Amino acid sequence: MSVSAQAYASAVQDLVARVSTDNATQLAAGAKLVVAALQAGGVVQSFGTGHSEALAMELAGRPGGLVPTNKLALRDLVVYGGAAPEILHDEKLERQTGVAAQVYDLATPRPQDIFVVASQSGINASIVEFALLVKERGHLLIAITSAAHTARVTPRHPSGKRLAEIADVVLDNGAPYGDALLPLPGGGTVGAVSSITAALLGQSLIIEAVRQLQAAGEVPPIYLSASVPGGDEHNRTLESRYAGRLRRSA
Repeated sequence: MSVSAQAYASAVQDLVARVSTDNATQLAAGAKLVVAALQAGGVVQSFGTGHSEALAMELAGRPGGLVPTNKLALRDLVVYGGAAPEILHDEKLERQTGVAAQVYDLATPRPQDIFVVASQSGINASIVEFALLVKERGHLLIAITSAAHTARVTPRHPSGKRLAEIADVVLDNGAPYGDALLPLPGGGTVGAVSSITAALLGQSLIIEAVRQLQAAGEVPPIYLSASVPGGDEHNRTLESRYAGRLRRSA
């Protein structure tokens, strides 16, 4: 495979088609869990570390997305927990135990909330610890991870578990081991893809949940863009149903 923008685009297109097809059954199952959580008054809590934080951002507070959503991140330890900003300078923070419980507690989730957790490898201590805690507290959990990658690496949590082994529903982002698609002649690869396919799966999950809500005769609480007339008013009205439960920080 040549190394070019066109080669990358072609490879991504093929992978997107495969990911959509291969995850169809799991997307329907995951959406059913989301719908049940929303109907019970729950909120979708999304969490990811490193580049997988992009998936949490994709689900929370997005135009065309669900209003009852929250983005959780390691920076919450500083923004909401009062920790020193310097802790975020530690590039291996996501590999540490102990931080996930703090992120969970700062979110103050309710029992009916559902969690969507993304991680390419699914092995870092904070991700596994967070997933274990979510299940211990009785929540439903949807994972977005790479089956190919997680199978080839050793878990970094004392439990020896991977994210995919903990979740109720697992969505495979289809990204290869190492994430990048195009092999380089001298070794290595270029062109990471997990953010693209994770966003596809995240949006597909929400869209399928919306379809199921509509099929049940309900009106889904969907955001309008704040950059269109009436958007702010529309969004404030819907957000008021979840007063004190939605966090909208940078």
